[in-house]
Amino acid sequence: MPEQRKSFDYMNPVVASNLPQVDIPLVHANAESLKGYGELVSDYQNHIVEIVTWPAQGWRSIDVGTGDEGGHTDGIFKFWWEGDVLLGENESVNDSYLLGWSKEPSEAKRDNPKAQRDQLLMWHANYHPDGAQLFYPLDGKPFVAALAKPGDDMTPSDWVAFYFDGSAGVCIHPGVWHEAIFPLTESARFYDKQGKVHARVSCNFGKEFGVLLSVPLHV
Repeated sequence: MPEQRKSFDYMNPVVASNLPQVDIPLVHANAESLKGYGELVSDYQNHIVEIVTWPAQGWRSIDVGTGDEGGHTDGIFKFWWEGDVLLGENESVNDSYLLGWSKEPSEAKRDNPKAQRDQLLMWHANYHPDGAQLFYPLDGKPFVAALAKPGDDMTPSDWVAFYFDGSAGVCIHPGVWHEAIFPLTESARFYDKQGKVHARVSCNFGKEFGVLLSVPLHV
């Protein structure tokens, strides 16, 4: 099997020290505020997770009934804090991530028992052109999801953080920028369902914009 290559080392991001932090607004997630970003999910076992047909390469169209046959993958997406550092593991796609820090990354420590978690400094985001992604809180715990509407010309000012009280999940539309989920508790487990092809288009905020995004982790 050929060696798998990745655009980012998600567990060991290289981030410059003392980057400016861009605060993003926090709103309560509901059907109205999520328009253009995604949908509230109550019945996660039956909620439709959209798969997008592959784009045509020229003037000839994709044959009806083809180009969207990759199906879905699902599993448990786990999140947990280690001191000032938020980590995640997605069993659906067999990948692990360092999602961000609660303080300046150069000062963050995994063994900090007195960590203050009022924010998540986010270094990376992505979108999936092949389909939607569903997150449902299996433990019923509150969480925050940071999202930006589709478009490769996205900027830090386009971002919004959505607060969920844990009674519902979210299905993020195809093409919507996101990171994973940010729990407001020490750890959390989510049911995850997404397109099996799992194409990913990414942005490294430090390298592209010279900033980190500050996601509020309080109501």
